[in-house]
Amino acid sequence: MAEHMDPEEFRRAGHAVVDWIADYWATLGQRPVTSQDPPGALAAALPAGPTAHGEPVAALLADLDALVAPRLTHWQHPGFFGYFPANTSGPSVLGDLVSSGLGVQGMLWASAPACTELETVMLDWLAGLLGLPERFRSTGPGGGVIQDSASSATLVATLAALHRASGGRWRQVGVDRRYRAYTSTEGHSSIEKAARIAGLGRDGVRVVAADPQTLAMDPDALRAAIRADVAAGDVPAIVVATIGTTSTTAVDPVPQIGAICAEYGVWLHVDAAYAGAAAVCPELRWSHAGLEYADSYCFDPHKWLLTGFDCDAFWVADSAELVEALTVLPEFLRNAASDSGAVVDYRDWQVPLGRRFRALKLWFVLRWYGVEGLRAHVRSHVALADRFAARVRADDRFVLAAPHPFSLVCFRLAAGDDEASAGLLERVNATGRVFLTHTRVAGRFTLRLAIGSPLTTQAHVDDAWELVASAAG
Repeated sequence: MAEHMDPEEFRRAGHAVVDWIADYWATLGQRPVTSQDPPGALAAALPAGPTAHGEPVAALLADLDALVAPRLTHWQHPGFFGYFPANTSGPSVLGDLVSSGLGVQGMLWASAPACTELETVMLDWLAGLLGLPERFRSTGPGGGVIQDSASSATLVATLAALHRASGGRWRQVGVDRRYRAYTSTEGHSSIEKAARIAGLGRDGVRVVAADPQTLAMDPDALRAAIRADVAAGDVPAIVVATIGTTSTTAVDPVPQIGAICAEYGVWLHVDAAYAGAAAVCPELRWSHAGLEYADSYCFDPHKWLLTGFDCDAFWVADSAELVEALTVLPEFLRNAASDSGAVVDYRDWQVPLGRRFRALKLWFVLRWYGVEGLRAHVRSHVALADRFAARVRADDRFVLAAPHPFSLVCFRLAAGDDEASAGLLERVNATGRVFLTHTRVAGRFTLRLAIGSPLTTQAHVDDAWELVASAAG
């Protein structure tokens, strides 16, 4: 039987692992952004099963180098411009290391008091950093919690909205009539998934038209959809507005949407998964106008705020509604602190019972970078996106496909069909120097360049443009 790793062995192994990560970051720019191997290559290289006896950490690190790292898509690479960023940073990794070392389970205040209280304070810090409405703070009726992703935040908001829309019946009898969820044609796929999990089905989601120019939800179309559903005897339950849509980072008109939700008593959830981080900069808070109407709001520090996945910050204006919708209290979880009503039990704010100490990595990041460091990070990427967009605009072979208020640029070839732009993307990514993804804007194949890695500099963005321009012929 293998012996447990004692503290001194852990110290030596930990130094080796940190050195490996540091060397990985130092050499990222020299690696291809994406794997060049076919599907199944890693699986074929691994043994059929585990060894009978334990192996040293050095052997694990050697296989990380030889087998795993070459077959990754390197999300921290300075030439990674795909999807949205999934930042991490040194402070975040160290916070996660401490969390793993402590190994606490934060389902209840009583199970890990500091885990709960640090999370509450961190979400209040973030609310202040983003300039969120006071009603989202823990000092009032609302408060914040860390979910694993914006998808989970949307699901939790949907469940709370159903509880409210049913007058509390949902908790006992489930979905007993036709409830409706609303989002725009540009809304995230997680909205449909949340509706399906919640029992509404895909047909329970009303997809609202977007303005063809701004690609933001059309408030008049939303009002018409709600009015039609009410007339048909259906119950409007939740509207999901988006600040920074996935395809193009369009910003839905939350003030107008919020007024409609208030008029009809519909829960308003605002999904700012990517672009919420922009609000750390006062000059970009225009995107958050109308949040005073929101019943819930979320954004992902794990996208653009240097905090490793998974970390979604989710706030509600009335935490009592959320707890009432989700709480289940078996006898084995009863304790004096919870019974007193003086503490927060975050198990009642999410779908799973258990939860990790995710607030630690957020605490490390906020303290290491400070407010001005985070603002500088966001501003630098917005400036780099502006620089790339200017190059696109100046070349008559290309067109910008959508506005670029943050750090995503959507563009395509001005001439030729979709196959031409798709071919361009394939040639650019085949170089291994950069990685871009695509979407469709107004039905047209469109390239997306999303800037987010903390290692990305002006030189990397300029290199990406030169690759695009030369591959266009």
